[in-house]
Amino acid sequence: MRLALLLALLLTIKIDSSAQSFRQLQLEFPRVRAAYIEKEEVLRSCFKEAGLAYPPRAIFIRIFKKEAILEVWVRNAGGCFQLLKRYAICSTSGELGPKRKRGDSQMPEGFYQINDFNPQSTFYLSLGLNYPNRSDRILKEGRNPGGAIYIHGSCVTIGCVPITDDKIKELYIMAVEARNSGQKSIPVHIFPCRLDSAGMAFLKNHYPANPELLSFWDNLAEGFRLFEERKIPPQPRVDDRGRYLFYR
Repeated sequence: MRLALLLALLLTIKIDSSAQSFRQLQLEFPRVRAAYIEKEEVLRSCFKEAGLAYPPRAIFIRIFKKEAILEVWVRNAGGCFQLLKRYAICSTSGELGPKRKRGDSQMPEGFYQINDFNPQSTFYLSLGLNYPNRSDRILKEGRNPGGAIYIHGSCVTIGCVPITDDKIKELYIMAVEARNSGQKSIPVHIFPCRLDSAGMAFLKNHYPANPELLSFWDNLAEGFRLFEERKIPPQPRVDDRGRYLFYR
């Protein structure tokens, strides 16, 4: 029994040490330190007002291209996700529809995760997405689907998601804290618009001659609706045709 308790204690210490080291590693960079100095108390107040514990143990990011909005959701004490903040996307490129090749200026659409923290970005701070995912690789046009898609500061873009230097400080801190708390996969869902009944009607009215694109959006809408119902981000798989598969 004592040996088991000791092993459990050592494992806890190892996990805590590893988690702590990620924040410490990030704080070695001047821009991250400056972001914490400027924005951490702002975030603490925001979390308190929303009735959420700070630091966040898990976050979820949802992006709507037509509305030019980025939403940040935080897992609450009940295990569901609660909307904390909305940030305006200050510049966009391309059109509604997924990214399918390098150089098309498109922002992707689909279900992604943050896979890179860049504290020395050309665009102040940035969070990289795992584009292209399996669906993108299957449905790409030509040989190269492109890459290097980031949520970042500044207000310029060619397919990325800029929210200004001021706002990326807040989002970057929340992502660091979630990762520091053990959230290895921070989901990011990108949609052409809100895929509720009104949003789907808009897409069908404006793209009647593109059944392939409408079918893709119908597939994305499955994931949108699941989150709306459960307030837990779905974790879809991808079939051999590049379609997302959702499990209820």
